[in-house]
Amino acid sequence: MNRFAIPQWEVVGFVEYIESGHKQGDMLLVVPEGSYAIRLGNEASIKQKLKVQKGMYYSITFSASRTCAQDERLNVSVTPDFGILPVQTAYSSTCGDYYAWGFEALFDEVTLVIHNPGVEEDPACGPLIDAVAIRTLYPPHLTKENLLKNRDFEEGPYFLPKTTCGVLIPPNIEDDHSPLPGWMVESLKAVKYIDSEHFVVPHGKRAVELVAGKESALAQVARTTAGKVYALTFSVGDAGNGCEGSMVVEAFAARGTVKVPYESKGLGGYKRAVLQFTAIANRTRVVFLSTFYHTKNDGSLCGPVVDDVSLLSVRGH
Repeated sequence: MNRFAIPQWEVVGFVEYIESGHKQGDMLLVVPEGSYAIRLGNEASIKQKLKVQKGMYYSITFSASRTCAQDERLNVSVTPDFGILPVQTAYSSTCGDYYAWGFEALFDEVTLVIHNPGVEEDPACGPLIDAVAIRTLYPPHLTKENLLKNRDFEEGPYFLPKTTCGVLIPPNIEDDHSPLPGWMVESLKAVKYIDSEHFVVPHGKRAVELVAGKESALAQVARTTAGKVYALTFSVGDAGNGCEGSMVVEAFAARGTVKVPYESKGLGGYKRAVLQFTAIANRTRVVFLSTFYHTKNDGSLCGPVVDDVSLLSVRGH
């Protein structure tokens, strides 16, 4: 009833404090971390003021779980930026879904708002929010060794210490303030950002898992010269998370395309692939997606892993 009842946070509207093990009818509400979470009712929000550095980029990571609403969304904002995140899809059945959202700080103090714009008959059908964190992003610069930024996905959102299911980069994320610097998610579903502490990663400490078939596309626009020949090389593998089956990653650039098959036993591993193409403009969109949909035995969405991406011009043939 008091808008400052939760220390450090301000609540607006119908917000409930949910204890782990709480039941709503036949539904058990799972609290991803600790013993408590909050549930946002119709048009309800939680907000907190953050001290940041003006001009820097940041990524917010938080857990969001749907309850009984059919079409749950969240409006995440730091003035003047905002993003609508669909949370009706349950990507993992064993732990909560963790989402990332990025922004550029235009002031030294900003207000983070997580808002439920839904209007349900039952206001108790709003999403659960838990485990909120923030991380400063340091967007990589272009180098002569590669025409792609953040080619190895090493720069990205924060992994909460108890997170074992990766962090989702939501759909319709543009590259201006992406929580995965340099990359965009041009699809209806999210891609999953994974770390080497909990998954098998082909190279370095981070990679991306394409978890929703052709609805889950990862893209970046690179500077090219029309008429020049380029080689796009990358790794395709599995995350060692029990995701088995015949996988195929499709890569697109200019008029070129390649389908890379990978037979996964769910134990980790990868192969290298290459797409050679001729640029037709001064900007070339590089896109990766999974041809097929995959699920693990527990019903969690999964898919092939993409990592260690390189784009270079090819002299001669």
